Amino acid sequence: MARSILFLVIGGLFGTGAGFALGIFVYPYIFLADIVAAERVENSAARKIVAKGMFIHANPSDPIHYGKGAVTVYENLVHLEASFEVGPGPKFHVYLVPEKNVTPSTNVARTMYIDLGRLKAFKGSQNYPVPAGVDLAKYGSVVIWCEQFGVLISPAALKPV
Repeated sequence: MARSILFLVIGGLFGTGAGFALGIFVYPYIFLADIVAAERVENSAARKIVAKGMFIHANPSDPIHYGKGAVTVYENLVHLEASFEVGPGPKFHVYLVPEKNVTPSTNVARTMYIDLGRLKAFKGSQNYPVPAGVDLAKYGSVVIWCEQFGVLISPAALKPV
C-alpha cells in the first residue's frame, strides 16, 4: 500500500512538472505564433535615422532560437521592420546593448543594456520608444532576449547611418 502511494505521488509530481514544461514551450506556438504586428513610424520622413541593422540567427545549431529581418533606429525610437521574425517563446524583450558583436556567449545581463520592453509579436513591424537622455551612439546592437531563461534569441549589430 505504501509503495502504491509513493508511486502515485512521484507520478503526480513528474506529470505536473512535465505538463508545466510542455505548456511553457507549446503555449507560444499555439496562441501567439500567428500574431503579426503592423505598427508604422509616424512622420518617418521627418525623423532622423541614427542606425540600421539586421537580426541574425545567433546559434545555427539551435533551431528554436532564431531571428531575421531589419531594424531601424531613429533618434528616439527603435523600429523593427515588417521583415522582422523570431521563433516563438516566453518573455522576449527588446534590449539596446553596448556591445557591437553579441554572441550566445556574451553575458548580456552584465552589460549596461536598456530594456525597451516586451516583444509585442514574433513577426512584423513594431515600435519601441527610447527613453529620454539615452546616447544611442553608445549602443552597438539591438537584441531580442528571453528574460525567463536568460537566452539570446537574436542580435542585430547596428551600423550608423
